[in-house]
Amino acid sequence: MRISARADYAVRAVLELAVRHGDGPVKAETIATVQDIPHKFLEGILGDLRRAGLVDSRRGGNGGYQLARDAAAITVADVIRAVDGPIVSVRGVRPTGLSYAGSAEPLLPLWIALRANVRRILEGVTIADVAADALPVAVKELAAEPAAWENP
Repeated sequence: MRISARADYAVRAVLELAVRHGDGPVKAETIATVQDIPHKFLEGILGDLRRAGLVDSRRGGNGGYQLARDAAAITVADVIRAVDGPIVSVRGVRPTGLSYAGSAEPLLPLWIALRANVRRILEGVTIADVAADALPVAVKELAAEPAAWENP
């Protein structure tokens, strides 16, 4: 599984809005500078997040972006879906839309299990969790496993 630059930038932008909540709208330039995200790329991402109902925007001198709902009500999965679509797909198709024959039949439940586990993690972590550096215990345990970042 790959997390795209677009998804990474989107999560970082939403996180920046969460930690600045209550300070009023945040300009895209500020988010881009603080998070080292290309400004033009970020503008497109923020548009996707706005269309998905995750952020609001305001024009003008005091304008900018802010979360459209509480950070505790936005999961990392919500953000990734807003900019990249389905969390896990095989050749651009959701695993539940696939079918295999013969010796490849066992692949379908494998892809579905992969999708379920990725969703379990990404839907179980909110932007508020990340902003508070309070990842769920299960996520911390997985990240702490010695082989977590080793390439076989």
